[in-house]
Amino acid sequence: MEPIHVLEIQKTCDAGFIQDVEAASGQRVRNCYQCGNCSASCGYTRFYDYPVSQIMRLVQLGQRDIVLGCRSVWLCAACQGCTTRCPCNIDVAAVMEALRVMSRRDGKVSEGDVRMFYDEFLRSVKTFGRVFETGLLPVYGLLSRKPLTDMDLAPGVLRKGKLTFLPHRIARRREVTGIFERFEELRRKGASEGGRADDH
Repeated sequence: MEPIHVLEIQKTCDAGFIQDVEAASGQRVRNCYQCGNCSASCGYTRFYDYPVSQIMRLVQLGQRDIVLGCRSVWLCAACQGCTTRCPCNIDVAAVMEALRVMSRRDGKVSEGDVRMFYDEFLRSVKTFGRVFETGLLPVYGLLSRKPLTDMDLAPGVLRKGKLTFLPHRIARRREVTGIFERFEELRRKGASEGGRADDH
């Protein structure tokens, strides 16, 4: 974690950042009073560069570049522990999700492998109507240049029927694909009109 020089915060403040985050998440981030419950509830805090409570404070201080470029928003597992324990009834997990979308849109994703997993997960859902794990994991392994990661787990999960060699057939798969196609069409339309469609 790179230390923040407190005297430089005014110079790097983006006054509109908190409004952008609140509009994207639907939450009143300004109501956070730094009790620390979210950080205490998070099982991943030890892996973060900034604990969740510090992320919330940095949003309040308009530190767009620091927040959207940090590792924390991409390592969040969206477990909802922070949301459940927030005394201000802020859906902190929704704020973190909004920050991921904004980070990606602004080209500031710090965890390339996590973004790659998101992309492959969604591609699998678009193709099969739900995630096909047996197809997803090898593709992700190759793209991330870690093809043998977790291969030792494969025999056990196959024996337990947790993975299948063929994708499940689901009803109305085409309708799921249609959701992705409509989103992509809206994004293309926004780009052609000079707007900035959110990239998820």
